Amino acid sequence: MLLVEVNDLHQGYRGKPVIQGVSLTLEAGAFGLLGPNGAGKSTLLRSLATASRPTSGALRLFGRDVRTLKELRAARREIGYLPQSFAYPADFTVTDFVRHCAWLREVPRSDITKAAAEAIERVELQGQASTPLRKLSGGMLRRAGIAQAIAGRPTLIILDEPTTGLDPHQRVRFRELVRDLAQDSCVLLSTHLVEDVAHTCARMGVLYEGTLRFVGPPAELQALSTADAPGDTPLERGYATALGAPSLQDRAGAK
Repeated sequence: MLLVEVNDLHQGYRGKPVIQGVSLTLEAGAFGLLGPNGAGKSTLLRSLATASRPTSGALRLFGRDVRTLKELRAARREIGYLPQSFAYPADFTVTDFVRHCAWLREVPRSDITKAAAEAIERVELQGQASTPLRKLSGGMLRRAGIAQAIAGRPTLIILDEPTTGLDPHQRVRFRELVRDLAQDSCVLLSTHLVEDVAHTCARMGVLYEGTLRFVGPPAELQALSTADAPGDTPLERGYATALGAPSLQDRAGAK
């Protein structure tokens, strides 16, 4: 089943275009969105999370349109979202924060306590469950953000730069978590670090200057690699090559 259907999506701010004609479909599994800083990744994710209304184009989630307030509310119950930066009540404990976010997403009241505890354990913050957020390190705070996004096992989990502040061991554990979540949900994560998605995502997309330059499995991205492209691995060189490729929309129009 297609969980996300995007057709010719445009998005921008104050008259400045950011996303230009993106089309994409996603099913259950892990999808990694790559792109340099300023490519438009966060803007695209905000649109898919229904936090920002597209300027134009069509967006369907879970087989349904998301145009009316009723449709938006229904879709948001099934979306867990971690923005690149997020506000939080500094005096809330980790448990308070995750439970509150689950309540906002309308997780059934009878399930909230269990859902929050499970999510906190999955990001290995059970030892800090009663700690105020203001006392957490940057990496711990990021894991608390991941916990609120996965509480209640939403159908679509959108994670924007989720590994920022995580040490190497935590990044490995995060990859394991993504693989586990992707068995039942669509996990969409964005990063500018190729290796963060290389070992976890069955499909990848490369976004540059607001357009998709590549969509496919890691092996196909690696196959784009050229000897003179920058990078330490074939996948990094394939990514660098994709950044210079014409957009998928332009290629489709040229056929």
